[in-house]
Amino acid sequence: MILPIRAYGDPVLRKNCKDITPAYPELKTLIDNMFETKYDAHGIGLAAPQIGLDIRLFVIEIRPLAEDEDYLDIADKLKDFKKVFINARILEES
Repeated sequence: MILPIRAYGDPVLRKNCKDITPAYPELKTLIDNMFETKYDAHGIGLAAPQIGLDIRLFVIEIRPLAEDEDYLDIADKLKDFKKVFINARILEES
């Protein structure tokens, strides 16, 4: 299911997010819906607050856009780089 994406200025985008557990209701369905929403928006990532949920969850998918000789050695590693991050935290800033 494609979910509505919140726009800049929506208060949920400024909230501190809560941790979730593996028992979070319908977690697998939520993750699937987030990927479907991301595809529909032609994005590379989507965070739960962008769909109105104040939880620590985001999805990303990265694919090489072109065959650049500088990146051929890592192109296979980047191919279909699809990840889900749950309860991620920034530990250090540079």
